[in-house]
Amino acid sequence: AAERPDRAWLICDDDELTYGDAERSSAALARGLLAIGAGPGTRVGLLHPNGSEFVVRALAAMRIGAIVIPISTFSTSSELRTILRNADVEVLFATTSFRGRDYAAALAEAMPDIDVASDPPVYATSVPSLRRIVFDAAPLVAAGATIDDVVLAAIEARVTPADRLVVIHTSGSTNDPKGVIHRHGPLLRHLDNLRQLKRFGTEEILFANSPFFWIGGFAYTLLGTLVAGATLVCSNAADAAATLDLLERVRPTMTNGFAAAVAHLAQDPTFPTRDLGSIRRGNLWPIMPDDVRAPDPELRHNMLGMTEAGSVCLASDDENDQPERRRGSFGRAVPGLDAKVVDPDTGAECAAGVTGELWLRGPFLMEGYLGRERHETFTPDGWYCTGDLFHVDDEGFFYFTGRRGDMVKTAGANVSPREVEAAILDVAGLVSHVLGIDDPVRGQIVAAAVRLPRGRPPPDTDELQATLRTKLSAYKVPQRWLVIADDEVPVLSSGKLDNRALRDLLA
Repeated sequence: AAERPDRAWLICDDDELTYGDAERSSAALARGLLAIGAGPGTRVGLLHPNGSEFVVRALAAMRIGAIVIPISTFSTSSELRTILRNADVEVLFATTSFRGRDYAAALAEAMPDIDVASDPPVYATSVPSLRRIVFDAAPLVAAGATIDDVVLAAIEARVTPADRLVVIHTSGSTNDPKGVIHRHGPLLRHLDNLRQLKRFGTEEILFANSPFFWIGGFAYTLLGTLVAGATLVCSNAADAAATLDLLERVRPTMTNGFAAAVAHLAQDPTFPTRDLGSIRRGNLWPIMPDDVRAPDPELRHNMLGMTEAGSVCLASDDENDQPERRRGSFGRAVPGLDAKVVDPDTGAECAAGVTGELWLRGPFLMEGYLGRERHETFTPDGWYCTGDLFHVDDEGFFYFTGRRGDMVKTAGANVSPREVEAAILDVAGLVSHVLGIDDPVRGQIVAAAVRLPRGRPPPDTDELQATLRTKLSAYKVPQRWLVIADDEVPVLSSGKLDNRALRDLLA
């Protein structure tokens, strides 16, 4: 990609990075890492928001065979300590502040037995592998000036497709994050397959809102753009109008990410006057032009991505509206991966239309989890059990039902929370979260927390319950209700729903 040095790789608000700049800056920093003794296998943590600093630091580590450990900027001090310790981070690149949060203070709270501002090396029982915290990379770059380019090239030549590239931590809603290991060859080949599937070409300009420290941002958008030689656009602006200014200026051709996270852009008073006609495809529906926006997103193929699969594992190359029979489809397994739906108790493959657990297999899956043996993660014949419940139709298209652990079992009957949530949305136009609450008679009862947007009057739950009985079997209709303001819904630092806290509220 650096053979086109003036081509923009990243545009993040006013922060721009060309492929040529990325090549030069990451080489300088890579020499700095070599100067302090880092090299193949060194674990390099990145506590940075989206931007060129994240990109250059990640690339510098990757090109010398070090292992990148992205860390969520949402992490609490306790979570920071857990990830730094469990991932054995040796060198930590960190931002000083972001969106009003002081990360030096957060790290000091995470590791009270060290002075985070002290000169290296660091020795602490709380994080025994950590040796250096880098807020300002300039001294490191200066130290690298003593390293000859020939030495850097020799180290780079030792990096192989079999080497570990990154450890991405899952953002689970019930357990501590698990470190997911991906290697150079499998991850980059997988991203090239996805590039071809989605026809992601060199001239594309992709606007995405996924954080680089999670798999969607790190792999599908950041490295995926690199593999394509294209341009990635993102924004850290708190002001919707500033992000809209950016989009009008850079003229993205594609979008990807979380549609709910751009809804505020469409609600900005200036939005109706904006020219976003350059966007021709993607899934950020609220900001898509009318002529390409899906009138019913459920009739466009969804994509299923997961950290363990290196981003997308179920998708389709067909971006058109689907027939009604494919409503909610997630497409098929992407090239290089096998997928099947099995009875989780017996391992037998389910017939078409029967709900079971999604299993994945193939060379592009993760190597495994940090600290776990292979047999703890994969079946003897190499299948990864995802914990996601799906059914597959007779044409081979997959449909999501829920999480295995989320399925509600009431009086012996299984209830899919997703089905009930879809019915509530259809009847009341309100987003909800459906959970099972322990019950001494029925085992569990179905309970629903309905999210109330600001300014919206609360629904009559008795009327809502009565209407749902006309659309759902009686045992699926929630017996317990909670109406909760949007901004009061409990979430974890990852931004995901805090299921435990919500279950406590419902109970």
